[in-house]
Amino acid sequence: MTVHFPFQNTYAALPANFFARVAPTPVDSPRLIKLNRPLAVHLGLDPDRLASPEGTEILAGKRIPDGADPIAMAYAGHQFGHFVPQLGDGRAILLGEVIDADGIRRDIQLKGSGPTPFSRRGDGRAALGPVLREYIVSEAMAALGIPTTRSLAAVVTGENVMRETPLPGAVLTRVASSHIRVGTFQYFAARSDTEGVRRLADHVIGRHYPQAANADRPYHALLEAVVARQADLVARWLLVGFIHGVMNTDNTSISGETIDYGPCAFMDHYDPAMVFSSIDEQGRYAYVNQPRIALWNLTRLAECLLPLFSDQQEKAIEEAQIVLGDFAEKFTAAYQAGLRQKLGLFTARDGDEALAQDLLDAMAKNKADFTLTFRRLSDAALDPGDDAEVRRLFADPAAFDDWALRWRQRTGDEPQDPAARKAAMRAVNPAFIPRNHRVEAVIDAAVNRDDFTLFEELLTVLSKPFEDQPALSGYADPPQPHQRVLQTFCGT
Repeated sequence: MTVHFPFQNTYAALPANFFARVAPTPVDSPRLIKLNRPLAVHLGLDPDRLASPEGTEILAGKRIPDGADPIAMAYAGHQFGHFVPQLGDGRAILLGEVIDADGIRRDIQLKGSGPTPFSRRGDGRAALGPVLREYIVSEAMAALGIPTTRSLAAVVTGENVMRETPLPGAVLTRVASSHIRVGTFQYFAARSDTEGVRRLADHVIGRHYPQAANADRPYHALLEAVVARQADLVARWLLVGFIHGVMNTDNTSISGETIDYGPCAFMDHYDPAMVFSSIDEQGRYAYVNQPRIALWNLTRLAECLLPLFSDQQEKAIEEAQIVLGDFAEKFTAAYQAGLRQKLGLFTARDGDEALAQDLLDAMAKNKADFTLTFRRLSDAALDPGDDAEVRRLFADPAAFDDWALRWRQRTGDEPQDPAARKAAMRAVNPAFIPRNHRVEAVIDAAVNRDDFTLFEELLTVLSKPFEDQPALSGYADPPQPHQRVLQTFCGT
């Protein structure tokens, strides 16, 4: 059963210093854990053939499909504020690109497929736990409507990888509209390779921002477009309580997709200073800091583009600062619009921002669960009798009572009936997120017992985050004190 990938390879057609040509390292006895069949169909691939022994070998890196041009991409990056001039794909290999059913070009990449010239003494492999985490969280983000890389397949390799202890090895097949990062631009800028920056910018414009090609100043338009997408993306993260964990410039996608799910997490009770990542000791990438860090990363991108803006550095800096100055307004507009939707407000009025912030402040003070507060508030929009379900989330229920009175006064100023408001709120306030303790339970069962039952069940729940799913309602519950996950770890 031949597996056909209609590959195109535009990135591999760029100059040789953009990447290293390298084949995946074959593995012993790969076994398919999960194939994302709907995504496969959307990519123009035959899921039955992908699930065959030949397809599994391709997804594990044991066999290279016809038309593939395997490469590891070069990039640099600021990691926790410190610049590293050469990083690159140390454990990921891009097989090629396909055009999906929407006419969008998508990368197909194997993550955990063996060492590359960028591995920096690493083994190039991935452990099963991080593969499952990325599969779960990226697919959850897609179901929530947040731009993200996708997971096409997960395969166990039949070989152990050595971390602190031997762990089952695995490969994730990742799909992205591209794997080009802020750090990709930094790679060429650090080498004073202005022509490399220009070639990369032209490639990005053609692939992601074709409208910029017709602008009076295409490279300015490119920066404007990336700023707008990042502002919207980070606002969407905050609106669902997501914490990326490692917002390094090499983990910041030029396309505006969420990429690189390492020590990521969704908060349970609302705490704007929340940090989960075990390596973020200073809280640089805390929940509340994400917009500021996004702008910091975009400023690093702007620095790379300065030679394309003007030969006069002062003029180029001034023009870049104007573009970067739009970030705060774009982020605030997206975030505040999202908060109004979460509160069931159909119009924008003075005082809305304070109303939303007062609720968040009360939630933080009373350790109210972020996801459940908004979900139960959706039901209370129809029936004030459901206030009790919201109140019990607050350590001091009276803190909600005072706020709810103001909220109902505000919603009463709009003509929409309560049923319409409830429906609109339920469409943006999920019942289900990938709770950290649930993800950890999945990983424990898979790694220690080779049991993927919980993995499949959690994926089923998260595929419909806005539906009640009574038979699986327990997945909406926050963790008990003994179940709380206080730290998450990178997948290296």
